[in-house]
Amino acid sequence: MWDGVGDALQESGYASVALDLRGHGLGDKPDSGYDFDTVCDDVVGVLDHLSIDRAVFVGQSWGGNVVVHAAHRHPDRVIGSVAVDGGVIELGRVFPDWDDCERRMAPPRLAGMRAGRLESAVRATNDDWPETGIIGSLSNFEFHDDGTISPHLTFDRHMLILRELWSHRPSELFPRIDRPVLFLPADSGDVAWTRDKEAAIDRAVASLKKGRAHWFRPAHHDLHAQHPRRCADVL
Repeated sequence: MWDGVGDALQESGYASVALDLRGHGLGDKPDSGYDFDTVCDDVVGVLDHLSIDRAVFVGQSWGGNVVVHAAHRHPDRVIGSVAVDGGVIELGRVFPDWDDCERRMAPPRLAGMRAGRLESAVRATNDDWPETGIIGSLSNFEFHDDGTISPHLTFDRHMLILRELWSHRPSELFPRIDRPVLFLPADSGDVAWTRDKEAAIDRAVASLKKGRAHWFRPAHHDLHAQHPRRCADVL
């Protein structure tokens, strides 16, 4: 889903590396290790493998919380962190009871859906996206010979990530982060949800030593897929 951003960055003379975090895409899919410390260590391991000393860390949604966590855990490797419609997610404050969060936030079980139905739905609900975003969204799934699909991120592993996200408290890290953090939040048009997000972003920026926000209005949660060039320009 980052290919459009990567292409635009390359055209502007900036190198970028996109990786599938554990459980996602074509990456390894262990049944454990989805806590934030381990996932951040995975990312740093990629830098080590590619002999990259430091980088700007960019992540979306849960990945936004990951890159904020990385700024705290690995400040020597993070030039700055950019959280795309994420970084301030604290599900445990919205759902004090895990069972309630599990019930309300569980993803749909899409394994077995017909591939054509999936593609039609993606295109119909994102008709203002460039083709890179559409292909990127479809690339979250494995396409089988029998014409069905299944998510690369399985339901069980998705729930492991959700459980870790439920207990994550980035607000407790903000005062201890020295690296710059940029938030790219999306205004989806949901007034109540956007108001809560604005309040969370304002608190985060006030708590950070070097924090700021650049809003995308209006925009989808996957604004990097919807507006790749605008996203790349801000980066």
